[in-house]
Amino acid sequence: MTDVPYASALDAADAVRRREVSPSELMDHYLAEVDRVNPVLNAFALRDDDRARELAAAATDLVASTPAEDLPPFHGVPMPIKDLDDVAGWPTTFGSRGTPTAPADADVPEVARLRAAGFVFMGKTTTPEFGTVSMTESERLGITRNPWNTEHTPGGSSGGSGAAVASGMAPIAHASDGGGSIRIPASCNGLVGLKASRNRITGLVESVFGASTVGVETWTVADTAAALDVLGVFDTGSWNLAPPPARPYAQEVGADPGRLRILVTSENALGVPVDPACVDAVDQTARLLESLGHEVLTDGLVYPDAGRFLEGFLSAWTTLSAGVPVVDESALEPHNRANRAQARTLDAMSMVEAVQMLQLLSRHFVEQFGAAFDVLVTPTMAVEPPKVGTIWEGMDQDPNAPLFNCTPMAAYTAMFNVTGQPAISLPLHMSASGLPVGVQFAAGAWQEDLLLRLASQVEEAAPWVARRPSV
Repeated sequence: MTDVPYASALDAADAVRRREVSPSELMDHYLAEVDRVNPVLNAFALRDDDRARELAAAATDLVASTPAEDLPPFHGVPMPIKDLDDVAGWPTTFGSRGTPTAPADADVPEVARLRAAGFVFMGKTTTPEFGTVSMTESERLGITRNPWNTEHTPGGSSGGSGAAVASGMAPIAHASDGGGSIRIPASCNGLVGLKASRNRITGLVESVFGASTVGVETWTVADTAAALDVLGVFDTGSWNLAPPPARPYAQEVGADPGRLRILVTSENALGVPVDPACVDAVDQTARLLESLGHEVLTDGLVYPDAGRFLEGFLSAWTTLSAGVPVVDESALEPHNRANRAQARTLDAMSMVEAVQMLQLLSRHFVEQFGAAFDVLVTPTMAVEPPKVGTIWEGMDQDPNAPLFNCTPMAAYTAMFNVTGQPAISLPLHMSASGLPVGVQFAAGAWQEDLLLRLASQVEEAAPWVARRPSV
């Protein structure tokens, strides 16, 4: 494992099972990388190295006493958790100065599944306050920077996780996505980021009416698929569940996707202008898909009405911090105080009608998949990663400005949180400025299997894993 900083999580787990490296050695290596790199990037919100090493030592002892085939799939692999989810014994700040500082009593279900899969938790990664914006900056946790160019953002809200993996501080990282927050950092950092179908991965409760989910930031499609098998278990306590897959998602990696009808477009539902690098990324991807034998279509997509979509989405988005244990609302950032105030002005009837409107808009959009085409390909973002600090422009005049400043970053991603479809960002392009540019692939309802087959085919044809930031 001479290439430990950039080994995939599955490679690291395999090396542990073969006793080529111990969990303690892995943890020591990655914590040393955090020592070296994190002062530049600020990707970690919490470090508890003593506890991380204790957990790694326990994992090392288990390797010595357990047959390799009986170890969990990711045994001994270090992983940080995004600071929006509870980890037993660590506080959850939500990136906010208005939340409690007491440690959590227990893991949330998603985190518990990762722990049971053998991951060794090494700390928590940064997030903007409540994860409401697509750049990872907050008054409590500061500015997180992009390892490809520290003047630019790693995206958000899982920007700390994306920066940690891209810079080699972790082989894989927990993330979450309510409007693009897995896929946007994947695009900004040159990584793979999958948002699974609605309720494929369940938590204690649904967030944002089921639009939000968790996942991982990774280097490879195989890591992403294997993590989905861990996270997407059947949950008898959930109100709503996705239908079970036909077989483990790890088995879809390398499987033939067949000849697909793939609609490729740079247009977005909101009419946001698109950077040339993002158009180039999609154009190059279209040529690649044609070379792989797929039928590439370029027109025929009908987006929902932009005004009605935004009206419904922004109504739902005001509830993103619902359930967060805020102890001092005056300490919240202005845009989140405004969000919460706006949510309180919406009566129950108006909120239900807004969600029902989104359901109707989703129905007509999703019906195109399978009928007119099989997969939709777009840029992941309409812009290259913006410079840090630009998210706050105009906030002195309008506290909602940061949310609207996010629009070019989420113009392609938020649609699939609303419709509940699976969507994945793949790192297929680098701009002339040296920044990663992701391409988003979206499939019909519940079709993660199809998406992973196609993504792994694309990965094999245009590999990206050797492309690394200099940091």
